[in-house]
Amino acid sequence: MIEDIFRKILENLSFFYKNKLVKEDKKIYIFIDKILKKIELKNNSLKKTHINFNEKIIDLLKKRDLSKFLRNKFIQKIFFVHNRLFIFKELQYLKKNSDWFFFKKLLIENDVGDPIKYFLYPKSSGNRINHVFHLSILKKNTNIKLKKINNVFEFGGGYGCMASIFSKINKKVFFKLFDTMPVNLLQYYYLKQNGLDVGFKKKNKFQLLNHQNFKFINKIKKKSLFIANWSLSETKLSFRKKFIKFLGKYDYSLIAFQENFEDINNLKYFKNVSKKFINTHQFKIIKNQYYKGNFFKKQNHYFMIGRKLN
Repeated sequence: MIEDIFRKILENLSFFYKNKLVKEDKKIYIFIDKILKKIELKNNSLKKTHINFNEKIIDLLKKRDLSKFLRNKFIQKIFFVHNRLFIFKELQYLKKNSDWFFFKKLLIENDVGDPIKYFLYPKSSGNRINHVFHLSILKKNTNIKLKKINNVFEFGGGYGCMASIFSKINKKVFFKLFDTMPVNLLQYYYLKQNGLDVGFKKKNKFQLLNHQNFKFINKIKKKSLFIANWSLSETKLSFRKKFIKFLGKYDYSLIAFQENFEDINNLKYFKNVSKKFINTHQFKIIKNQYYKGNFFKKQNHYFMIGRKLN
C-alpha cells in the first residue's frame, strides 16, 4: 500500500507533461479476444506470483481498453520504471557518452499506452532511458555494432519497449519476444499500435513466442543478440537450463539481474554460467553502479555482458 502511494507521488512529478492518446485500431482487440480463448497458464516454470500477475493481465485485456495501460500500478510495478533519481544518473551517463547523438534518437518516447514522461527529460520516459542505458553498457563492454544486429531474442520482453527501440536501430531487424501468452498480447497491442509487423508467425519481423509455440532454433544467424533483463533471473533453475544452453548460440548477450531472487543466489549462479562458456565466449559480470533496487527492497544488481570469441 505504501509502495503504491510512493509510486503515485513519483508519477505526479510529470503532471504537466501530457501525451496525445493514440487512436486505437479496433481490429487489435478482435485478434486479442481470439487468442485469449487459447491461453493456458498451468505451466511448471511459472511461480504462483507469475500466475497471479498473468491473470491480472488477462483481466486488463478483456476490458478492451489499453489506451492507458502504462498507467496501471501493477503494470508499472513489473514493467515500467518512471520518475526515479537513478534514471537521471543513467541519462547523464548517456549524455557524456561519445555516442550521445545515436542514443539521443533512441530515447524519443512515443505515446502508445500513455507512458509517464520523465520529469527531468520529457522527450523520453524513465523506462526508455533505462533500456537505452543498458544498451550503452553492452556497447561499452563489447565490440558490438548495434546498427548491424539483425537477430534479437529477448527472454521476457516486457510490454515491448526494447523491441520498439530496436525498430529504430535497424529497420531490417528480426526480433523475437519470449514471454507468457497474456504478456505476448500486451506486446502485440503496443507494437501493433506503433505500426510494426508483429505476430505469432515466423514471417513476422517481431515474432511473439511463448510456452505454447516456442521451439529452440538449431542455427542462429550471425550478428545476433540475446537479451534477458530481470527475467531469466526470476525463473526456476530447472527452467533456466534450457535457455542457458540456447544463450551460447548468440554472438552477444545482455543479461541484467538482482543479486538474490527468493532463495537463489543469482550472482553465484551467473558466475558459474560464465565459466561454462569459457572456451567459446567472453563474459563480464559488472555491478550496476546506479540501480540499487527501491526504498522498500535494496540490494545489488548486475549485468552479465557476453560476446562470442572469434
